[in-house]
Amino acid sequence: MIVIAQESNIILPPDHIKSIVLSPNRVNAYAPIMKLGESFTLSFDDLEADEKLYYFKIEHCDYNWQKSNLVSTEYLTGFSKDRIRNYENSFNTLLFYTHYKIQIPNKDIRIKISGNYIISIIDDDDNIVFTRRFIIYQPKVDVGVSVHRSRVINFIDEKQDVEFVINHPNIIFRDPNNDIKVAIYQNNDWNSVIKNIKPKYIRNGQLLYNYVSNISYWAGNEYLYFDTKEIRNATNNIGKTRLQDIFHSYLFIDEERNNRAYSFYPDVNGNFVLRTIDTEDINLEGDYSRVHFALESFIDIGNNDIYIYGAYNDWQITDENKLVYNDQSKLYEAALLFKQGFYNYTYILADENKFIDIKAIEGSYYQTENEYTVIVYYKQFGDRYTQVIGVGSGNSKTLEN
Repeated sequence: MIVIAQESNIILPPDHIKSIVLSPNRVNAYAPIMKLGESFTLSFDDLEADEKLYYFKIEHCDYNWQKSNLVSTEYLTGFSKDRIRNYENSFNTLLFYTHYKIQIPNKDIRIKISGNYIISIIDDDDNIVFTRRFIIYQPKVDVGVSVHRSRVINFIDEKQDVEFVINHPNIIFRDPNNDIKVAIYQNNDWNSVIKNIKPKYIRNGQLLYNYVSNISYWAGNEYLYFDTKEIRNATNNIGKTRLQDIFHSYLFIDEERNNRAYSFYPDVNGNFVLRTIDTEDINLEGDYSRVHFALESFIDIGNNDIYIYGAYNDWQITDENKLVYNDQSKLYEAALLFKQGFYNYTYILADENKFIDIKAIEGSYYQTENEYTVIVYYKQFGDRYTQVIGVGSGNSKTLEN
């Protein structure tokens, strides 16, 4: 199992809000982790297509994603709440929507300090429509990350261990055991976080987190994928396409992989890319299809449920992405709306408390390619807020032992 899937202060979007993307404005950047001053964008579609007035608000948070005690003028230049002015209706699409876009920094707002942040989208009645997390860092330390095959013999074929070192030649930490905190993520999945880890060794200018047994992850399996950039054609794991009220894309039947030999194929670690070859502007001309999933599985799921899991909905566990068993087809099935694009996904089990089991259906193999990200937080006694002073990443393509 891994940790609970949803933070208490995270508000999920309603059904008519889709295709939320929050990422830096650079190529092949998926995670909402940005250097201080770097430009990033939040965009989303409203399928009610009625040009609502939406606002956004940015709030600074502490290490545990609770709102900090800072007032907005301490972490922002400009307005703490502002209207989204960049929005347009779709055209040449079967399913109409209004596309909204925010770029930060802009002439009205700029973030001044590092830290954890939450951005809220607010409607005209001052209700929060949804929230998203992001991290702003200021590189003051270097973080070296390596990934290893598990050293515990019982898990050597299923788990990966993460080790890292924080190099801080220009900063003196008075009490590193208490002043420094870290957060480790697998594939930028918010639910995979491991926190509150102390350094194993403290040297002059270095904090070493090696051979720490509790920085260990199930390696999982490579993500499955589909691609609807050619929405009218059956291709890239799509068995057939039908045009009804909108496009319907039927994926080939997936099978459980927990008892199969590991097989490598490239993925984007659960992420997605909105794209189309049919039109010029994916933002306004990208169409939606209802993607039909079918899973053949014979495991006893007990009181748990099976979910389609990935970054497409910010790694959330909801009724929408839950599969339902069909007595006639003998398959677990679900149908979700997706804008045209390339999507990674996987199948997970979750119990009523939303504790996640990533290996019950897909298996776990030490060879699986995973990306691990380490976030370094710093708050010494007397400081009013928690800084993010370093980010490091490592990949399991080259396992070290």
